[in-house]
Amino acid sequence: MSATGLDVFDKTLQKTHVWLDDLMEAQPGISKPSAWHTLTATLRTLRDKLPADLAAHLAAQLPMLLRGAFYEQYDPARQPMPLRTREEFIQQVQATPGMTQKIDAEAVSAALQVLSHHVDAGLVEKLRHALPDETRELWAA
Repeated sequence: MSATGLDVFDKTLQKTHVWLDDLMEAQPGISKPSAWHTLTATLRTLRDKLPADLAAHLAAQLPMLLRGAFYEQYDPARQPMPLRTREEFIQQVQATPGMTQKIDAEAVSAALQVLSHHVDAGLVEKLRHALPDETRELWAA
């Protein structure tokens, strides 16, 4: 029998754990709860920087559990948010509700690399090019 009794929930939990494990591997010493907060805060900040249609394309490729976190407190009327510098992007990640630990550029970059690993390469390029040059530096090609 499955852990939750519903295959759809088990699959999204399994996929989400893979993403978190990848982030924990990229950031040795980070706990699973910290990986969750870092990943979801980075995804939400990215979402708020993107045009709504591009954010929706990204959401479609996320595991269902991450997709729910991605859309938490979503306000499409505020998109795209004017974050011009990498410091503003990192500050927005840090200011995400529920964020309790310090997030630095290395952690944000690691979260974006995990995203690159799991999302279609063509979409990753579109997402990267939707960001200002300085912010794009956080997301290595």
